[in-house]
Amino acid sequence: VQLQASGGGLVQSGGSLRLSCAASRSFLSFVSGRINYMGWYRQAPGKQRELVATITEGGASNYADSVKGRFTISRDNAKNTVYLQMNSLKPEDTAVYYCAASAAVRRGITYWGQGTLVTVSS
Repeated sequence: VQLQASGGGLVQSGGSLRLSCAASRSFLSFVSGRINYMGWYRQAPGKQRELVATITEGGASNYADSVKGRFTISRDNAKNTVYLQMNSLKPEDTAVYYCAASAAVRRGITYWGQGTLVTVSS
């Protein structure tokens, strides 16, 4: 089961980053070709993992209140990739960001990619 995240890094406050997460062919096979939900979560030091944004196969999205208006989630179903465009970054956005995916054929269990570190300096 492979979800490959990329795009993290160090950015100054007010800057932007774009995260990407691609599902491997083996994962697609594992979920019979349909990923119903993809999303991003984050975990800051000493805090619990929290939802950032999710998006359905049809494009319906959901955001945490803390990122609304600054972050945009999108997905390319042909590439089985989910993106997170992060603008107006704040130091409190610093965290390890994890991509996630779930599929009805696998009873909606959430599968996780490896994290990518986003550091926002003040």
